[in-house]
Amino acid sequence: MGKIVFITGATSGFGKSAAYKFAANGYDLIINGRRTERLDQLAAELENKYNVAVLTLPFDVRDEKAVFTSIETIPEQWKAIDVLLNNAGLALGRDYFEEASLDDWNTMIDTNIKGVMYVARAVSRLMILRKQGHIINLGSIAGKEVYEKGNMYCATKAAVDSLSAAMRIDLLRHCIKVTAIHPGAAETEFSLVRFKGDPVQAKKIYEGITPLTGDDVADVIYYCASLPPHVCINDLTLTPLRQANSFYYNRDTNT
Repeated sequence: MGKIVFITGATSGFGKSAAYKFAANGYDLIINGRRTERLDQLAAELENKYNVAVLTLPFDVRDEKAVFTSIETIPEQWKAIDVLLNNAGLALGRDYFEEASLDDWNTMIDTNIKGVMYVARAVSRLMILRKQGHIINLGSIAGKEVYEKGNMYCATKAAVDSLSAAMRIDLLRHCIKVTAIHPGAAETEFSLVRFKGDPVQAKKIYEGITPLTGDDVADVIYYCASLPPHVCINDLTLTPLRQANSFYYNRDTNT
């Protein structure tokens, strides 16, 4: 087999765009998602278009047992994972702290923190055996600067930032790269999920700016993964031109 990339949350957004990017560059892929039908459809498209091998692993990253069982029992030839893209994550709700849904908070904690931790732990064990590998964790600009009504989403992405730093230190002795990538405003299914399917609310986030796309972020992910073995981008934040950070946007359509 050629190089192998393992992508969580591959059925939409950054994960799906990254799957196409890596496949276009000759990687064989392990793709994960909860929606089996979408996963199978993506696998067929990638195999037919790029002539690569694709293994589907339909599990929920929140399920500790499913994560470890699925990864530990993959066929032997698939265990030589070169790149893990820990992409599965979501935002739910944008409410004041005292008004936010506890169910939303728990789902974000279980997905954005525990899910990232479970998958990285399971895959890193395989990488350690080979003394090589690259873990790329998808964070967010929200993990760098907290904004109003961002509360738990910002907290979970700050945890991804800290976990990435911790992995980088602890896995250093095994020669494993760890990169954290923190996108700003990007138009995928993200805002639609956050606002529970409300397209009007989702669209407001991008008014007056040209947001990042899934392909933009996938290009950056692939660039980080394609550098020489002795080079590692540890931490990278990217935004659209009209966004400076979590707070400042230029939405003036006259400029």
